[in-house]
Amino acid sequence: MRVLFFGDVVGRPGRQALAAWIPQLRARYAPDFLLANAENAAGGMGLVPEVAEELFDLGLHGMTLGNHTFAKREILGYLEHEHRVLRPFNLPGEPPGVGSVILHSDSGLALGLISLHGRVFFPSDPDDPFRTGLAEAGRLRQTVKAVIVDFHAEATSEKAALGWHLDGKVSAVVGTHTHVQTADERVLPGGTAYITDLGMTGPFDSVIGVQVELALQRFLSQLPVRFAPAPGPAQAAGVFIEIADEDGRALAIERFLLRGSPPAQ
Repeated sequence: MRVLFFGDVVGRPGRQALAAWIPQLRARYAPDFLLANAENAAGGMGLVPEVAEELFDLGLHGMTLGNHTFAKREILGYLEHEHRVLRPFNLPGEPPGVGSVILHSDSGLALGLISLHGRVFFPSDPDDPFRTGLAEAGRLRQTVKAVIVDFHAEATSEKAALGWHLDGKVSAVVGTHTHVQTADERVLPGGTAYITDLGMTGPFDSVIGVQVELALQRFLSQLPVRFAPAPGPAQAAGVFIEIADEDGRALAIERFLLRGSPPAQ
């Protein structure tokens, strides 16, 4: 099984980068599944149904969200019926939508996907991602061999700890949220592919996707500032993961960071 997972898609520039680079990446990796974190895909914060459908039209099989899951109220009803878009599994209470799903490729392969939310340095207080993630991974693996976890978290240590906690229990743990791709991709001893952060699919002349002037205004004034995505050019960042069909162990993980215009086909 071959999977492409894109880091946080930021606004229209991120969506345009996906549209531009997916054909080239398909040709290079021949993926069975295309996944992305899409919590910032609509205007740089949140997701709306129209944007979700636009991303599905590009070929995505599933999307994960994060701390901005409910930034746009329009998404609430959509999450109730579109279970290929995941809010974090470990949110407290009974929020709309689901936090895990089994996806199916055009060729009939099945892949489990879980979205988890970190606790360190967040004002919110989700349920324990370590215990809930392990339990849900075990439940999904009663049905499928391959399971990928998106851990939307701030602290590198929390992400790394979850990777080790789930090593041998899932096919991959990939981090999102910080928008800066890390260079620590590896397959852990138990067969779980890991990277601390997939990086950002969005405008690279920016402050993690935000217009530079707006970010500077916020830091210099310490006053509330309404952020907006920077204009292009944009990058596409993420990883390619290869998974053994017989047992769901990761065979390889390779990161990509693509900028500029895709080469002509």
